[in-house]
Amino acid sequence: MGNKHSGSRLDSGIRQDDDRLERVSNSHTERRYNPLIDDWVLVSCERNDRPWTGQIEGRGAGSEDVSYDSTCALCPGNARATGENNPAYVGVYVFDNDFPALSGPVDDTLDGSFRGGSDLFVTQKETGRCRVVCFSDHHSMTLARMSTTDIVPVIKCFVEQTGELLCEPGVNHVQIFENRGEIMGCSNPHPHGQIWAQGHAPTLPAREMRAMADYRTGHKATLLSDYYAEEVIRAERLVCENESFAVVVPFWAAWPFETLVIPKRAVAMLTDLRDDEVEAFADIVRRITVRYDNLFQTSFPYSSGIHQCPADSEHPDVFHLHMHFFPPLLRSASIRKFMVGYEMLAEAQRDLSPEAAAEQLRQQSEIHYLQYSDSHRDRPSVVASTMPKRGVAGT
Repeated sequence: MGNKHSGSRLDSGIRQDDDRLERVSNSHTERRYNPLIDDWVLVSCERNDRPWTGQIEGRGAGSEDVSYDSTCALCPGNARATGENNPAYVGVYVFDNDFPALSGPVDDTLDGSFRGGSDLFVTQKETGRCRVVCFSDHHSMTLARMSTTDIVPVIKCFVEQTGELLCEPGVNHVQIFENRGEIMGCSNPHPHGQIWAQGHAPTLPAREMRAMADYRTGHKATLLSDYYAEEVIRAERLVCENESFAVVVPFWAAWPFETLVIPKRAVAMLTDLRDDEVEAFADIVRRITVRYDNLFQTSFPYSSGIHQCPADSEHPDVFHLHMHFFPPLLRSASIRKFMVGYEMLAEAQRDLSPEAAAEQLRQQSEIHYLQYSDSHRDRPSVVASTMPKRGVAGT
């Protein structure tokens, strides 16, 4: 894997020892390799101590408890921009996006690329479906404030939508994601995510598919099965886990408090999950999002998404379902990481070691800070880690 690219791990001359990798210290800078997308990230921990006189973000929403907003286009019974009214739904509600990025009937006859008289001008026609998923009828609710019982229908909806959309001719990939918070471009505070289904696998999932396929050629287990097993041994970046899922701050994380949710049983798609794994997925999503909110006692912004195998893969057993969380906050609820300059022109760079980020997240309670009584709210939110017995299942 990676020998096709001059910046890859295998042709960089790096020694691959079996011994534990030396943890980056606050006085050193190093590059870390991301095997999921064959990329690198620069870790420069000392930069987190530099003075900051740049943009300060508002704390945003988080403490409001408004169950219904008459001006919200996603609340039950309200009219959307098209004039269509939402039903008086309770719980989860799905509808076709009124302003889709992908539209038209999915055409399964489209194949290949089109060159406008030159290899420098290449296009691919793309059609698809875009849907909105409201997680709750409660306007101010978030995944972090919902119970596991309330999140289970959300995960079940993701599973059902994946199966339904993949049955449409020409649909090859289903991308589920959530943008939470104003600074992540969320256009409406009502708890919701999106589902985009299309004919071509998008760039990042496609890169992951290639990397996983390359890795599996020389290994018995999937890339993420082996990675999780290594993280258990190293015990530096594991944040929390249950019987079926684990959350880690990846060794190669680019965003300050980025996490990766890994199923312990290697499955390729959401539709492969058992009923107990759906419940475990809901549990782990609640636990990591609560920890995020408790970190700076704010409604923690992030972009999250589930990556699953493209439907036309000839070897779906090489792909390992997973979920990414990319939160921008760095030092506090008001100071964020900006991916600009070097990050846009060279490569990803982070100011906090993944190990330090994981330790901070591990120290957070799994009881949401808004549930604390006033007398306890300012106490350190440290809890004992609730980890099941070690072991990698289903590899």
